[in-house]
Amino acid sequence: MTELHLLRHAHAGNPARWSGDDAARPLSDKGRRQCARLGALLAAGGEAPDLFITSPRVRAAQTAELVAEAVGAPVVIDERLVGMLDVEIVAAILAAAGPAERPCLVGHDPDFSELLADLLGVSDLPMRKGAIARVSVDGPPYRSGSAVLRYLLPPEVVPR
Repeated sequence: MTELHLLRHAHAGNPARWSGDDAARPLSDKGRRQCARLGALLAAGGEAPDLFITSPRVRAAQTAELVAEAVGAPVVIDERLVGMLDVEIVAAILAAAGPAERPCLVGHDPDFSELLADLLGVSDLPMRKGAIARVSVDGPPYRSGSAVLRYLLPPEVVPR
């Protein structure tokens, strides 16, 4: 059984106000605060992710690095977290990253909301920016509808 975490990158400001390459858009101050609160919550909980696997986009990588630092876990980058995801791609990403009991994928929407819904076998389950989900899933191989939701925390419920 894998305890898989899905972490949508934290707040990165309004993309319409960003003039550079979208892949280089960093976290906002609000996003950094979201990461600090989430990292503290996960560190205090005792079952924090033990490996963070992140999209290379700056806002996702910064989210992974800030939260991982708080829980003392390593971070690796995987280009596949930029695109569309399905259970087979997730299995390949996890296999390439190495052993972990509680891995955390860090990336973007709509891909993460769609992946979470697929793992749970539901039609729709949106993830807000800075939200984290934890699912218990047998595998690999992973199958659609095979996961059990343990929690889905939007950033506004993470204690300050």
